Amino acid sequence: MSNSRIDNMAQTEVRRLFDEQLTNWELARKNYQALEKVEIKTLFVDDCVYKVQYNPSRIVSSAAKVDAQSLSERKCFLCAENRPPEQRGILFNERYTILVNPYPIFPRHLTIPAVEHTPQLIVSRFGDMLDLAKKLDDFIVFYNGPKCGASAPDHFHFQAGNKGFLPIEKNRNLLNIITFESNNKDELLDRFRQISNSLPLLPEDDEPMLNIFAWYENRKWIVCLFPRKKHRPACYFAEGDANLLISPAAVDLGGVFITPLEKDFLKITSKDISQILAEI
Repeated sequence: MSNSRIDNMAQTEVRRLFDEQLTNWELARKNYQALEKVEIKTLFVDDCVYKVQYNPSRIVSSAAKVDAQSLSERKCFLCAENRPPEQRGILFNERYTILVNPYPIFPRHLTIPAVEHTPQLIVSRFGDMLDLAKKLDDFIVFYNGPKCGASAPDHFHFQAGNKGFLPIEKNRNLLNIITFESNNKDELLDRFRQISNSLPLLPEDDEPMLNIFAWYENRKWIVCLFPRKKHRPACYFAEGDANLLISPAAVDLGGVFITPLEKDFLKITSKDISQILAEI
C-alpha cells in the first residue's frame, strides 16, 4: 500500500482517490455500483423522516463480533499491514490515513483510521475531528464509540460521508440529542469536555457511550452528540419473527437505518424504529 501525502486537504484529492480506487479496486467498484441500486424506503417517527436502506454488503459491520476474544483472534483490518494491497490512502496530519470505505452507505464513504493501532477513544481526538470536518467540508465526519457501532473498537477511526445524504443535516430534532455550534474551535473543545465529563461512565468503560457527528458550513462547525445507554437493541438478539439484525451506529441515529437482510428491510416499521431508539 502506498499513501500520497498532502498538507492541505482538498476535495479534488479525495475525488482523485475515489476515481483511482473505483478504477483499480474491484471490491470497492462492485460495492459502489451495487449501492446505486440499493432499495430505500421512508418512515416517519414522531413527525421526523427516517430512511431505511437495504444494503447487503453492510452485514460485515452489522454482524461484527466486537467482544475481546473475537478481536484478539482476528487481524485488524484497519492496520496498514493488513489492508488489501489495492487499497490506497491519503495521509492526514501524520496521524490518520483517509481511505475509501469498500462497504459504503454513502455515495462517497470514507474510513479514517489512526496510523497507530490504538483503542477507539475520542476525548483526546475531538480536535482532530474538527480539523477533518473543516478540511473535508463536502463531508460529515462521524465517530462511533467502542460500544456504539464501531466494528473495530480496537483501532481508532473516524468515518465520513458526503453531505446531502443524512436527514440530520436538515432536521436536528431526530432525537433528544445534544447540538452545539461555533466558529471557535477552543469553545467547542471546552464544550465537548464539559459534556463528556457529565455523561454516565460504566465502571468497565474508558469513556461514556456516544456517537458524534461534526461538519463545517458557513464558516462554523456543527456538532451533534448522541449519548447512548445500550449497544444493540433486544430485537438484534431475538429469535424468529421478532428478530431484526439492526446494530445502530451514528448513521442510523442520523436518520438512515441500515438493514443488511432483506427480511428486515421489508418488515421494519416506524414502531420498530421508535422502540429501537428508546432502547439505545
